Amino acid sequence: MAGMFSTKGMYALRAMADLAAHDGWVSLGDVARRQHISRKYLEQVISLMHKAGYVESQRGKGGGYKLTRKPEDYTLGELLRAAEGSLAPVSCLDCTNETLCPQLDSCPTVSVWRDLGRVTAGYLDSKTLADLVRDPADGEKGPCTAKPM
Repeated sequence: MAGMFSTKGMYALRAMADLAAHDGWVSLGDVARRQHISRKYLEQVISLMHKAGYVESQRGKGGGYKLTRKPEDYTLGELLRAAEGSLAPVSCLDCTNETLCPQLDSCPTVSVWRDLGRVTAGYLDSKTLADLVRDPADGEKGPCTAKPM
């Protein structure tokens, strides 16, 4: 499995962390530049955060976007759900999926995926946007924590 989350989810967390790190109204162009995200794609991601009520916007000079709550009042889980639609590790467990797998009741792997989903959701719901702003690298060196096969 290459990853559970799309760039939409990853960029949503980065954009929200950027807004959390800056006071007042923040221009989307500044966020795009700092986060190395295309402005066009960032507009789509921020639109999801706006629709969920997590950011507010103001047009005109001195406008932009800002959080509607304090960074510690957002869980990473809720932000990812707004961006991704679900935290299910596999599509057959995604409650938003219209066609459930016909083998769901007899699948030998479903319990593993359910447990992984619970662990993942529990972890992401225990972390806040403030945690990202406080220590973005969390002491890790390098992007890969998986052991090679």
